[in-house]
Amino acid sequence: MAPSIPTEPASKRNGTNVNDQEVVPIGPSPGLSSNPPRYISEQTLQHMLKSIGYDEAREDAYRLKGVQLIDSVRQSISLPVKTFDTAATYYHRFRIRFPSAEYNYEDVALASLFVACKVEDTIKKSKDVLCAAHNIRQPHDQRTPDDKMFDGPSKFTVGLERHILETIGFDFQAQYPQKLLIKLLRKMFPKGVKGDSPDVKRFISDAYDMSIDLYKTFAPLKQPSLPLVMAILELTVMLTGMGGDRISQFYSDRYPARKGCILEVMLDLMDLYTQFAKSTKVGSRYDLNKLMDVKIDINKMLSGNRYHRHFAWCDKCVQDSSDALSVTPGSAISPATNSSLPGNNTVKRNNKSSEGTLRFVFDHEDARFERETVVEYFDDVYEEIEEEVEERIPDEPRHSSRSAHHSHSSHRNHTDHGWSPYSRSRHGGHNSDRHKGRKGHGYY
Repeated sequence: MAPSIPTEPASKRNGTNVNDQEVVPIGPSPGLSSNPPRYISEQTLQHMLKSIGYDEAREDAYRLKGVQLIDSVRQSISLPVKTFDTAATYYHRFRIRFPSAEYNYEDVALASLFVACKVEDTIKKSKDVLCAAHNIRQPHDQRTPDDKMFDGPSKFTVGLERHILETIGFDFQAQYPQKLLIKLLRKMFPKGVKGDSPDVKRFISDAYDMSIDLYKTFAPLKQPSLPLVMAILELTVMLTGMGGDRISQFYSDRYPARKGCILEVMLDLMDLYTQFAKSTKVGSRYDLNKLMDVKIDINKMLSGNRYHRHFAWCDKCVQDSSDALSVTPGSAISPATNSSLPGNNTVKRNNKSSEGTLRFVFDHEDARFERETVVEYFDDVYEEIEEEVEERIPDEPRHSSRSAHHSHSSHRNHTDHGWSPYSRSRHGGHNSDRHKGRKGHGYY
């Protein structure tokens, strides 16, 4: 009979009484459970990038081009900004998990936008997304979505869709900082109080475009919406020089945001603007010297408050690992690399073999309770047992004459001064072997 374990259902954890005799028989192995993290720290992010052979100079260019492609296609087919936020988040999560040698960044960007259209209920067909991207890349060769040239890439995009869903862990929650940003801007500049002046319009335009540039960094993966929005407002105040006295009202118990998180997002944006100003919307509007001065002021605020560059950084957890080399991206089966090849309805990857079924659990408490319940029944436990066994001592040998002869022979050999005895022949004793063939005074 199979053993049984008492389980603690949700009703007991909520405080209700459950019959103690109720038991559930053990079934098959529950398999593997995955808890998708909502946010990723900078330290974990760097470890994930090193594990896939992240080449910083090359991958930064692919990150900017991918997000720019998503934004261009989104505007081309008239999708809202929330779809852009979700697509850019999926794109970053996919890129930090898989090396660039396996997939082309354009394919991942378009597949992320296709999945985001379904999640945000702004449904577009995969051919619509691919056709819009084709018309943007090649304006002289305009096509329609029903063209047969998109049949192969469409199947490839559907194959990438499954991998994107596994990457995000089927957790479709996303954050939209633009929604909160508009509310705070209305509080800062209400209508009728200089709300229609050119300076205010410029402030609002820079703040909103900065929220788009924000998704060209990894900041949305590390922080929630409130620190992102506060960083945008703080940085816009430092760049435009206005509205500084009105932003202090948001630092209260109603808007709990840590200053270290805000400064981290501000420095991420300033790194983007100082290094890739032409690839952004706000960075190209200001002089490089102005941007560098603002970045220096932020660093002084960071050092003055004794904050680390990255929030929740652990120096003891830093592991020295050699940087792996990244392989040239692109693949022969990638439609963005070679659009003439037909796509497949499945995308094959070399997954590691594992026992059981991979399940995605969203409630971390339930996943922890399940793991603690079944771990003692699936772990191999060994116990050392000491046992005393009586062993019989063998009797002494009875052949005493043979042992005496052996001792006499040993004594004789010892007195022979190093000369070993002659071996006996089958024709006679050792004396006959010694003088065999001897005649006179010599040998013949």
